[in-house]
Amino acid sequence: MIAYETKTGTITLGEDYLAKLIGNAASSCFGVAGMAPHGKQKFRNIFSKKNYTEKGINITGDIDMINIDLHIIVAYGMNINAIAKSITHKVKYVVSESCGINVGKVTVRIDGIKE
Repeated sequence: MIAYETKTGTITLGEDYLAKLIGNAASSCFGVAGMAPHGKQKFRNIFSKKNYTEKGINITGDIDMINIDLHIIVAYGMNINAIAKSITHKVKYVVSESCGINVGKVTVRIDGIKE
């Protein structure tokens, strides 16, 4: 959870909100077939039929700067470098414009290819 003070009160951003925001931004990029669960998210994905938009996302940092790790699945035949650059740019822009938080580093990890 990220919280910061303003002159009118305290603003609190939950990790779930940020993960959903980042997940929607990354999933909407051309060539992304989906997000890949990692770590504990794999078990949640096995036992639940629900499709979580925040799967494959790890956020670290504080109000000054956050770092984001994304695990994605790309469509077959796409330029992976172009997809990664597009995701990095879009995620940084969306988080900066929506929340006012600086994004230090976006790491895009390709976990699979889907035909």
